This record gives sequence, structure tokens and C-alpha cells, in this order.
Amino acid sequence: MSPLAPRLSETELSQRILEMARTGVYRESIFETFRSLATKRQIRQAIAQAKQFGLYSVRDLRDEELGTYYQVDPAKYDSFQAALKAAVPMPAGDDLAAQMLAATQAIRAMVAIAGSVTFILFIAGGLCLLTGHLQSGRFAWVSAASVGGIWLLQQRWAKEYRR
Repeated sequence: MSPLAPRLSETELSQRILEMARTGVYRESIFETFRSLATKRQIRQAIAQAKQFGLYSVRDLRDEELGTYYQVDPAKYDSFQAALKAAVPMPAGDDLAAQMLAATQAIRAMVAIAGSVTFILFIAGGLCLLTGHLQSGRFAWVSAASVGGIWLLQQRWAKEYRR
């Protein structure tokens, strides 16, 4: 990589890889194309990120010299783009990968918050029961069970989202 060449961010690389993969592209071609703009590690990370947005490998077209053959699932890519435009307001000019990264971070934050609240309510309920506040303790445990159920649903949906 030339020190004077402009560097691309991981999200820009991911978006360009997705655009290349719309018609199909070999892994080695991706490395060759972006060799002057990013390191091999950055390109590998961008490919991994692009897989979250609909990039997939076609095993039957794997080549010994060129490596894995990638294509984009147009339905998944378009549905992500439509969902982002409808649900995540972003300033004009931001690329799809940056929008997806923001959405993914928001989902992870929601799951983490629900898990934390479940734990806190469970502990608070136990403390209430130990101090003789039976009704408050039961209420905290019922609340912990409710939030815990929401947390489990969020985790399941987040795992399905990553696929």
C-alpha cells in the first residue's frame, strides 16, 4: 500500500465490495482492486462487515487461484436499505454501511440495556424479600421476568438479523 494513496474507511470498503458483488466477484479480485487503498486486514474486515449486509459466497464457483466467489443477495441488501431509510434518519451522504453499523449498534445497546435492567430488578427483588418488603420483592421479580422475556426475544431477533 502506497503511503500517498487515499485510504478508505471500513464502511466505504464494505459498500464498494457490495457494489462489486452485485454482478459477482472473486475474493482475490477484491484484494487486487483495493490493495492501494487499504491493508489486507482492513479488506478482510470489510468483507466480514459486508456479509452482514447481504454478501455471501457461492461454493460451486470457488477457484483455486482466485478464491471464494461472492455475490450479493439483492433482496436482503434492498430490504436493509429500505429499512434504514424508514427507521434510521441519517444525514444525506452517509453510505449504507455506516447506516447499518449505526442500526447494529442501536440494536446491541437495546439488548444490553434490557439484560442489565433484568439483572438489576432481580437483585432488587431479592434485597426487598430479604428486608421484609414481600410485595415490593415480588413486584421486582415479576418485572425482572417480564423484562427478561423481552431481553430473550431481542437476543433471538438480533441473532436472526445477523444471519
